Amino acid sequence: MTTDLLLTEIDPAGYAVITLNRPQSMNALSKALMTALTEAIDALAARPDVRVLILTGAGRAFCAGLDLKEIGSGQGSLGGAAPAAKPIGDPVAALGRFAGPVIAAVNGVAVTGGFELALACDMLLAAEGARFADTHARIGVAPGWGLSQKLSRAIGPYRAREVSLTGNWVSAEQAAAWGFVNRVLPAEGLMPAARALALDMLGTLPAMLLRYKAVINDGFALALGEGMALEKARAREFNAGVAAGDVEQRREAVRERNRGAA
Repeated sequence: MTTDLLLTEIDPAGYAVITLNRPQSMNALSKALMTALTEAIDALAARPDVRVLILTGAGRAFCAGLDLKEIGSGQGSLGGAAPAAKPIGDPVAALGRFAGPVIAAVNGVAVTGGFELALACDMLLAAEGARFADTHARIGVAPGWGLSQKLSRAIGPYRAREVSLTGNWVSAEQAAAWGFVNRVLPAEGLMPAARALALDMLGTLPAMLLRYKAVINDGFALALGEGMALEKARAREFNAGVAAGDVEQRREAVRERNRGAA
């Protein structure tokens, strides 16, 4: 499935890759791209053969954020604030509806709305040379896709204030040191690493892959005590249907995998 704005690849192993395809505009989120991306994510979410999603960008940018040229001409719309009379796709909300893990393969700059798009994913891999910046305070547009809340939870409020109240660049290496990027890789190794990570997750039990992501994400939004109670309640519900023989069989499979990795 390919459009002018997006490249979509479905791998038979069970994952899909969506590539933002406006390299001449650093993959800036125009109205058309936001709508196409939202529709593509929702379409993949409805497919049982796609259980993991990888999001990346074409060219030298992951995503430069909202298309400010389009907005400045009066044709665009601010993220999180589309007019009700003419709704525009919300790709961050769509990522939240995708039940399986979402990997951001950040190949270049991720700025403001593009930064928010990356933070909406479940894990971030970044190429050497990738950089992040939050320019909301410099442009005069309020964040509506979670940057003011998610970044502070990922790296702490003191570092988040520095990032967001200056608009300064954060290198991929600094992002990894602060903890919102999982790994930094050579540019040529970024997509192979993202695909390998997807395959590793696809090697787990399908039902557990979805349930475990959900309990992590849902619990993280709660206070610790509430999150612990949520985990316990969901564990009781799920584990009641687990047979002892199944556990033993799977335990042996895990031991075999570990022996092969030794």
